[in-house]
Amino acid sequence: MKRLFDIIFAIIVLICFLPIGIFLSLWILFESPGGIFFAQNRVGRNGVTFRLLKFRSMYVDAESLGRITVGARDARITKVGYYLRKYKLDEFPQFINVLKGEMSIVGPRPEVQEYVDLYTEDQRKILQVKPGITDLASLAYFHENELLAKSENPQQTYINEVLPEKIRLNEKYLANPSLSQDLVIICKTFAKIFRA
Repeated sequence: MKRLFDIIFAIIVLICFLPIGIFLSLWILFESPGGIFFAQNRVGRNGVTFRLLKFRSMYVDAESLGRITVGARDARITKVGYYLRKYKLDEFPQFINVLKGEMSIVGPRPEVQEYVDLYTEDQRKILQVKPGITDLASLAYFHENELLAKSENPQQTYINEVLPEKIRLNEKYLANPSLSQDLVIICKTFAKIFRA
């Protein structure tokens, strides 16, 4: 049931989003050199790595200066990237990941390998399900970049404070998974986007 819901929901969103997606793609191309998409290796279900897609919101090779972005005005973020990130539009290509079966609409957000390597054996249980585009942690840390911008050491703040809380919220979600819970999370996600 969840897989069928994911496929139908992803197709509807991609069709409705197509005109906006074309406009954003052209804006990205005209503003700075580089491709439309940014693909990054993330850890998926059962620890299998996949290429997560996003609209490119940063200058080429910006990731070499650090994985964590701090604040909406990080100098590595392009002008269009600011709006893509503010309204979470950079995440929409992940509906393609959903159609490919690598992700679900709702599920624990996939992390890069360096952070998954920090999981305890018990925490790795969240890798037993497909990662999602949104989850309880996405709602709780909707303005994560601004939070990290206030830290003297964003990397350590993420590892010591943010990541453990995200894992706790993922464990809470997995304790009672249901389609109704997924629908609530989806509705709350759209509500936060529209209020951004």
